[in-house]
Amino acid sequence: MSGVVQFLTRRQGRNGQFTWTDIVSYGFLFMGFLMIFMPVMWLALNSVKSQFQLEKQDTSLFPSDYSRIARASVYGPKGREIFFIKDLPRWVYAWSGLNKEERADKNVSKFLEKFEGREFLALRSHFGLVGPQGRQLIKDKNLPEWMVRYPTMFPNIKSKFDPLKEVSHLSDTERRLLFEFLGVKPFKANTLTTQVLAQAPDPKTGKIELYALNSLTTSRDKLTARLVNDPGGKVVRLPKHTIVASKTIKPSWKNYTDPLMNRLADRDIDVVKCLTNSIFVTLVATLITLIINSMAAFALSKYRFRGQTFFFIVILATLMVPASIMLVGIFKMITATGLSGSLWGVIIPGAATPTGVFMLRQYMLTIPDELMEAARMDGASEWKVYWRIVLPLALPALAVLGILSIIWRWNDLILPLVAVATNKEAYTIQLCLLEFRGEYVSQEHYRLAMTIVSLIPTTLVFVFLQRYITTGIANTGMK
Repeated sequence: MSGVVQFLTRRQGRNGQFTWTDIVSYGFLFMGFLMIFMPVMWLALNSVKSQFQLEKQDTSLFPSDYSRIARASVYGPKGREIFFIKDLPRWVYAWSGLNKEERADKNVSKFLEKFEGREFLALRSHFGLVGPQGRQLIKDKNLPEWMVRYPTMFPNIKSKFDPLKEVSHLSDTERRLLFEFLGVKPFKANTLTTQVLAQAPDPKTGKIELYALNSLTTSRDKLTARLVNDPGGKVVRLPKHTIVASKTIKPSWKNYTDPLMNRLADRDIDVVKCLTNSIFVTLVATLITLIINSMAAFALSKYRFRGQTFFFIVILATLMVPASIMLVGIFKMITATGLSGSLWGVIIPGAATPTGVFMLRQYMLTIPDELMEAARMDGASEWKVYWRIVLPLALPALAVLGILSIIWRWNDLILPLVAVATNKEAYTIQLCLLEFRGEYVSQEHYRLAMTIVSLIPTTLVFVFLQRYITTGIANTGMK
């Protein structure tokens, strides 16, 4: 730590004074830090935001949220009634984003016992109870079966039926439930929306009042709001700079715990299994890559044979071929060898890399041939020369290739997508991340959290082994 502080406080001027070169150097250092780490910091901070916050497109830096209030609309014989419900638990606001297990943990029936009248009606619709209770009522009261299908009928079909004749014997409460389910005028589906609770001066009197707003994350100078004490009144426009809303930091750690503890009831994916598959693929593929590439590099650097230069040029030429062009060939090879749906279909196709062969060959050229000649004179076989002499001396370059191979294999998406996309048991962590983004349901809070988890192994490898990268690359090709 002292070395970092000493580095960051260095100055070229006399007596420790700043010079223009110091300012330029620290400016470039600061800009580089922002360009590299700010996206990662943004990702980490957003990974602990709840699904509710992400759906509201909360652009705040930290996982904080405003004080909120529920705005309800209830329809009935008197028309539309607008009112506010205060002090609701946060899970009520985020009900639409909860999964099946999270909803099962909440005792909605007991919660609704605290409410009555229009508040009860709004919350009942918010929890989606009107449909199940309406169908159950039709069944219990032996009402006509067409009532179950009535909400989805076309208008010309609905005109053939008269629900009012069938409900005369029901109580007012039962009739109200059935009319909401059927959508009989003047009844409609009641709504409950979440709004930001804020303070602002009244545009006319200047008195500080409580207002409910749809959102504060907007670039507009004036925002529309409703007075909490007069919910049925006119909508007013408030200058944004006069609005004061309280915020609290509330990280959502379940973004991490739910996938890692296999609590994803609505997703048929095992994140821990994906991580295990990625670890297996990365370690085994890296080991095979080091062995094959080092053997090829040893032959190209220490043997002389006909066509040696040609083979080396062909290997280098493959670096200029885009990976996307080889996808069809790789897919056919995997299918023909029966490796489709298997992790070996991810490991084997990328076992030999031209970059690794080139890097190791250039480093092995720096190893004196006299060492190998002396070993051969002592009776060492070619395998012992390779295993006991060349490999230990090439450890810096092997370390570089190993680190790069770990990063490549861990972050690879294309090859697993081609090889194991049909078998979820063989998914790697990169394929796992795609499962959280569906056509109709998107769980970005889980995807962001698991992206952070997927970054941890490669980050640790790079942080603790980066000195080998510097040393190995610096010595590669030196005579």
